[in-house]
Amino acid sequence: MEKQREAKKVRKPGKAWTAKTWLTHWVENVAPLAVSDNTVVGHRFAVRKHLIPGLGAHRLDRLKPEHIEIFYAKMQANGDYEVEPYSVQEVKRLLSAAEKHRNSARWAVALALGLRQGEVLGLEWDDVDLEGGFLLVRRSRHRPQYAHGCAEPCGRKAAGYCPQRRRTNPELSTTKSRAGRRAVGLPDQLLDLLRNHLKGQEKERAAAKRWQENRLVFPDEQGRSPSHRRDWAEWKDLLAEANVRDGRLHDARHTAATVLLILGVPERAVMGLMGWSTTAMAARYQHMVDGVRSSIAGQVDALIWAADDAAGDGAD
Repeated sequence: MEKQREAKKVRKPGKAWTAKTWLTHWVENVAPLAVSDNTVVGHRFAVRKHLIPGLGAHRLDRLKPEHIEIFYAKMQANGDYEVEPYSVQEVKRLLSAAEKHRNSARWAVALALGLRQGEVLGLEWDDVDLEGGFLLVRRSRHRPQYAHGCAEPCGRKAAGYCPQRRRTNPELSTTKSRAGRRAVGLPDQLLDLLRNHLKGQEKERAAAKRWQENRLVFPDEQGRSPSHRRDWAEWKDLLAEANVRDGRLHDARHTAATVLLILGVPERAVMGLMGWSTTAMAARYQHMVDGVRSSIAGQVDALIWAADDAAGDGAD
């Protein structure tokens, strides 16, 4: 370019892209090269639902930080969801309620290890080393995407409702990023839960009239992987049963990450356990740590000093 400048042959720049043009190009051509299909689906939703309506008309060369700050403030004013991890007591209530249901260890894995929904649903027993005390995250189950399969227009706007719909993405795929492919250590209590879960699953398989053998850790009653929607509905039912405030399934992952940071686990180690590829992800959780740390400190204070006071009263 310097030689072209000296020779006065530098080409004039083309028309500047708008944020809409760039975001559309990025989510269709750039993002799929580095992240999973599930993540791309989330990106597409965010681009279509929020970013393009809020920022899409701006030219990229004229997009300023204040534009993004105003956009973010509007989203918050409209009630956009702010992440709040569950407290230790809430986690205990959730795990206690989960014990009454099949696949109860599924929720312990989410709350203790922070695995993503697709990672949990894609787990197979070959990924779990009950003797070594760890599991391998190396694949993910995808939400189905569909295209119309009808020869004549069926009248359904969404392809998912087409009577002849055809699936356009695979059910399972290996994790794309090196950060996503990881080994995760299992706490002793979770190991015991998984051992009992395996024994229960073997009995369920033997008693089932029909069983589709997939070696899945958390299958449905016929050995198949449950849908993301069913898994989500079971999470919502669990929240209600445990009398815990409503929240997204992804909040279980936020909870696990926050607890690791509270315990002082080095950021690089947390990145490895959570499957993050950049330190920016850790920063998203860091702002929540102080509030949760104070909550835990209060619980410890009540536990220790209440016990001391009781002992003192007894001595008198």
